[in-house]
Amino acid sequence: MKILIINGPNLNLLGKREPEIYGNRTFEQFLAELQAEFPKIEIDYFQSNHEGALIDRIHEAGFSTDGIILNAGAYTHTSIALADAIAAVPAPVIEVHISNVHQREPFRHHSYLSAKCVGSIVGLGLEGYRLAASYLEVRSEK
Repeated sequence: MKILIINGPNLNLLGKREPEIYGNRTFEQFLAELQAEFPKIEIDYFQSNHEGALIDRIHEAGFSTDGIILNAGAYTHTSIALADAIAAVPAPVIEVHISNVHQREPFRHHSYLSAKCVGSIVGLGLEGYRLAASYLEVRSEK
């Protein structure tokens, strides 16, 4: 089984950026834990601050992976193009947000991506990625 985790803009700064919201661990540290916890799943990771690169990666992986876990960061609230990319591929996509976007600024309350994803996990910190991976693993066994 193969899963791709895609993180969008500013998520390369996890561990440094607003630790009161996002915590002190880098994503690479967390990813190593996640890979160890799910040894039967090949978990790949991609991060970009560029919308087009995220779309290209969804296109590339969306036909060859068993699922995509996507934290599009601020593009969640602005990108119809990312929503269209999700809709264009057969791989199930789970939207993840580390913070509870509904407790933040009003512009963060709307997601263009949610309607195209099989589900959304918000506000559970990095644990949201673990829950998404677990869901995709169970889904693939059915």
